Amino acid sequence: MTKKALISVSDKTGIVAFAQELEKLGWDIISTGGTKAALDTAGVATIAIDDVTGFPEMMDGRVKTLHPKIHGGLLARRDLDSHLEAAKSHGIDLIDLVVVNLYPFKETIAKPDVTYADAVENIDIGGPSMLRSAAKNHASVTVVVDPADYQIVVDELQAAGATSLATRKRLAAKVFRHTAAYDALIADYFTNQVGEEKPEKLTLTYELKQPMRYGENPQQHADFYQTALPLAYSIAASKQLNGKELSFNNIRDADAAIQIIRDFQDRPTVVALKHMNPCGIGQAEDIETAWDYAYASDPVSIFGGIVVLNREVDAATAEKMHPIFLEIIIAPSYTPEALEILTNKKKNLRILELDFSQQADSTTEKEVTGVLGGLLVQDQDVVAEDSSDWQVVTKRTPSLEEQTALAFAWKSIKYVKSNGIIITDDHMVLGVGPGQTNRVASVKIAIDQAKDRLDGAVLASDAFFPFADNIEEIAAAGIKAIIQPGGSVRDQESIDMADKHGLTMIFTGVRHFRH
Repeated sequence: MTKKALISVSDKTGIVAFAQELEKLGWDIISTGGTKAALDTAGVATIAIDDVTGFPEMMDGRVKTLHPKIHGGLLARRDLDSHLEAAKSHGIDLIDLVVVNLYPFKETIAKPDVTYADAVENIDIGGPSMLRSAAKNHASVTVVVDPADYQIVVDELQAAGATSLATRKRLAAKVFRHTAAYDALIADYFTNQVGEEKPEKLTLTYELKQPMRYGENPQQHADFYQTALPLAYSIAASKQLNGKELSFNNIRDADAAIQIIRDFQDRPTVVALKHMNPCGIGQAEDIETAWDYAYASDPVSIFGGIVVLNREVDAATAEKMHPIFLEIIIAPSYTPEALEILTNKKKNLRILELDFSQQADSTTEKEVTGVLGGLLVQDQDVVAEDSSDWQVVTKRTPSLEEQTALAFAWKSIKYVKSNGIIITDDHMVLGVGPGQTNRVASVKIAIDQAKDRLDGAVLASDAFFPFADNIEEIAAAGIKAIIQPGGSVRDQESIDMADKHGLTMIFTGVRHFRH
């Protein structure tokens, strides 16, 4: 009995050559619409789908393959006489190979001007149904959804006249991943359309971006997956211009760095980061000076760190960065001279180019954190803050210079791991106390790092001070201005201590924990 293949693809990459090989092997090819036209034009003999079903395509192609003569041919078990007899009595020919890829729903909704009607029309119904039927019956039916698998199938058919069960299982698994991802995108699109904020089922889909040598530690396997709808302002979308492949820890650190610098769009800014914490932030009227300030923040911790700059890297800035051992540099662009300087004898330095103009679109994506047995999902901490809502709670109000420094410090504290303390002036970070189990320890670390540079310095805390001893420590160091969320039951004790030492203190009413 002549074997039959059903071919219906949106992505026609390689399909003509594949069909020609099937034809050489004596297969009959059933096809539909545009696929049939492409094969006919190439001289491949095809059978129209309506010649198989005895029913015309209708409703603008919405109904063409949803028919017992198609699905019976796919689902009939070859090891059950009852199935084969049913197929014979109803005139159903068995279909041994299905090659289908789906309407371009992802590509459609990715268009900035997509309409709801266009999105709906690009939801494939018949394609997933055929794929699932064929994949379910993989004991007998070969199903192909990816052009990359055409050659594997051809090789096995040429060698043995049939595909192996192992190959059919692998291809079936790929189909179910494919249809699940396809449905996940559709589910997400409609969930967003109706404004459902807490769906009872969370369907997420990602695509493999990069297999990794290992994860956080060498004993941990890891891979890097990208959102199915790529985010332009993301490490996954960056262009690597030089250096080794990014590691697991590189990607996490780089992601933290580009999130931090989003809050500093108004002026040339450089952020230096180490182990998910900023170790230096500098702002100036030009990127070279901003680098100077970021480097001066902590010349020790920046060693082996990550640097992100929000303006084009010029030769002068590159000359200053080149002698420093850095893991990654990220910027919107580089002059040819800067690239030449940075790559000179630095073949391992990872240099990334990223589209900073897309920063605003990156703030709406949810943060997803894995825990044993589940996921935590939350909005990003991108709340719009207005300094006019801040409250001066002490008797002394901040000077204009202090106000500027406090605003800079408040932006800078946001991504320091909690308990987080940061000391700055109006243009650079001076000391960072990250991730301690009590806040006074964080205060002491930040002060120690900023020592000898505390004249005119201000301090920010990511959350309230639970005890007045924190304020006493700050006052003893000579710092005269504090910004913090407030909200402790002991707030008045902190306020009284600040007044005792002549400090000015602002409550923002917003907490920025970062675990």
